[in-house]
Amino acid sequence: MCKAVSLIKRLSSRQAGAMMNNKKYKAVAVILLSLLGVSSGLSVAQTSAGPIPTEGDPEDFIGHSEPLRVVHILDEPRHRTVFKGDSFTLLDVQINPGDTTLPHTHDGPILYTFISNGQGYLDGRLSSITRYLDEAYTHRVTNAGPGLFRIIALASFGPGLSDPSDDLPTGLEASDVELENPWFRAWRLTLEPGARHASIAHINPAFVVQVSPAGALHVQRQDGVTHELDAAGDWAAPMQAYELHNPGSEPVTLVIKEVRQ
Repeated sequence: MCKAVSLIKRLSSRQAGAMMNNKKYKAVAVILLSLLGVSSGLSVAQTSAGPIPTEGDPEDFIGHSEPLRVVHILDEPRHRTVFKGDSFTLLDVQINPGDTTLPHTHDGPILYTFISNGQGYLDGRLSSITRYLDEAYTHRVTNAGPGLFRIIALASFGPGLSDPSDDLPTGLEASDVELENPWFRAWRLTLEPGARHASIAHINPAFVVQVSPAGALHVQRQDGVTHELDAAGDWAAPMQAYELHNPGSEPVTLVIKEVRQ
């Protein structure tokens, strides 16, 4: 750190400005010019390479001065891996107010459970995008606030299943499915205070996500282990037969989603 400060002190604004002509050192020059009190003529939204894109191909983000680094969705810092299987990953996506993700690339089907969008709760709205398998997509996401942007996302990197019924779980009705495609299946349930749901057993890996901002939910596995959820975005991965119980005094809404494989 001391060496860096010494270098900045010795570097004249004229020398730093000359670095702007060299693409390799442009990002460094912008920082040094700022520390020297000299305007680089570049802004966060506009650079000498043009406006900073919010979506496009990975090469579209090259040449800007932030600097920008394009990463895979699993390597984007705000997309936190909270559970990883052989061909799927559960992500807890959290973007603070005023923050923007790195440009990140989607290359497989994904199932979103929207918890909040920065302006309020979204009640666990479900959405799935499968076209990324055919054509990778790179973009950035900005949260204007004032609250937290949060999604519990399930990403699949497997082939999916074509038959819609061979892998149905016991304890849940096919007619109650809210979303289904070859890669994912999801249900939405509301338990009244004190209510219990009979045993559920999945063939596929499954997750339980509380989507109501208040209330309590117990996910009671057959081995006696209980996962206690009490806020929107809390989740459990029972990975064996389980029962659901609302021990609280108000209704609680949850989403059960599974990755088909």
